[in-house]
Amino acid sequence: MTRTGSQYRQGLNDGRTIFINGERVGDVGSHRAFSRAVDSIAALYDLTNEPATRKHVTYPSPSTGEPVNVAYMIPRSREDLRHRREGLRVWSESTFGLMGRSPDHVAGFLAGFAAAPELFEEVNKEHADNLLKFYEWARDEDQYLTYVIVPPQIDRSKPAHKQQDPHLYAGVKEERDDGIVVAGAQMLGTAAAISDWILLSCIVPLGEGDERYANTMVVPLDSPGLKIYARRSYADAATSVFDYPLASNYDESDALVVFDEVFVPWENVFVYQSLELVRDQWWKTPSHVLGNSQAQIRLWTKLDFLVGIAKAVAEMNGSLKAPPVQSMLGELASYATQVRSLVLAQEANAKVDENGVYWPGVEEVHACSAIQIELYPRMVGMIRELCGGGLIQLPSSRDDFLNPEASADIERYIQSPGYPSRERVKLLKLAWDILGSEFAGRQLQYELFYAGAPHLVKSRVFNNYDFARSDALLDEALTRYDLDT
Repeated sequence: MTRTGSQYRQGLNDGRTIFINGERVGDVGSHRAFSRAVDSIAALYDLTNEPATRKHVTYPSPSTGEPVNVAYMIPRSREDLRHRREGLRVWSESTFGLMGRSPDHVAGFLAGFAAAPELFEEVNKEHADNLLKFYEWARDEDQYLTYVIVPPQIDRSKPAHKQQDPHLYAGVKEERDDGIVVAGAQMLGTAAAISDWILLSCIVPLGEGDERYANTMVVPLDSPGLKIYARRSYADAATSVFDYPLASNYDESDALVVFDEVFVPWENVFVYQSLELVRDQWWKTPSHVLGNSQAQIRLWTKLDFLVGIAKAVAEMNGSLKAPPVQSMLGELASYATQVRSLVLAQEANAKVDENGVYWPGVEEVHACSAIQIELYPRMVGMIRELCGGGLIQLPSSRDDFLNPEASADIERYIQSPGYPSRERVKLLKLAWDILGSEFAGRQLQYELFYAGAPHLVKSRVFNNYDFARSDALLDEALTRYDLDT
């Protein structure tokens, strides 16, 4: 069944341990740093239950027949992939593609794991059963998972087990009859403060000696010893929603997650000290492509949003008919279209595996991740150029409009035909919040490193591209001539 926004909010009041600005957060749902992000997530859950959108964002649970979120779907046809894509697009439009760890993201990774249970069964049947049971429960109860799958940046020159303290990276400290004790830290806990569960695993390469860190498990946010250290909140720093409309509502927060001897019962463990399985779970199941296809649907929405901002600014400034501006807008639109096309191509080039599961086109998924690194900063830079000095010739805050003397001058000198002062300032404040504010800087950093270090992202393209096509063309060309031709 699908949750309501109210039910999601109630679940946050569980005594979880979150620190920000030197203080422990009491109620995350009402704290200024997180409350509006919670509102945005709650709105997603409510959107799922609206009659007009319900058919797009849900599908019948294989267990109960009740509607559940398409993010948890294990696709078994191209029609399933289309349905999933349409539902994820609806959700991403609600947040303008600005929340990378909304509940539909890690749900895709979990579904990918569950789509290949035999891989887990080969190592440990009981842990494989744990995975399937939890997946089905999380799907049917509409749970919100985020993940921490990268060790903290302490000393990357050494493997995990050779760090100065063996419990710096999150790993097993003790094994008990009823479960394990986890100690250490992991990053990057995006949306950890406002989710229900954390999936702890490792996507970076591990080697011999690192077995204690080669695990996959789920941990509820209220677990004793689990601590969330959130970064500076852009929502908390925002002077008003009018001045920072995006930071105020869509700052999902990032965090260091510390496991201070956290007990995890065996039923929540899916991979245990297996170097091979903790690696293969990402690449030999559809997990990575399902999770990343969701991220790329979100990116497509975000780029459409950027194009809309650029066009609106050009219209407001009276430059839309200028050929150089039209050329710039055309280039921006072409980038958004590239991502859209790769998303749709993932369905057209989907491959079915031995379990009857349809994987989105792997080449297209990795290609989209690679061009994302180039496209997003390029688009941000172009729109900044289009906006020019208007972005920084803005009133300091909405309060300037409340001062009669200041308001009179602002309304006279900061306006455009068809755009009275408040409308012009409103648009440019929004543009600044995605192009130049602290929130915007975090958005840029996120898109640059979402899928990993750029060289790793591009190496995945290398490893999955069908070079045989290129080789065959070259070979054919070379056979058509020689010295005596």
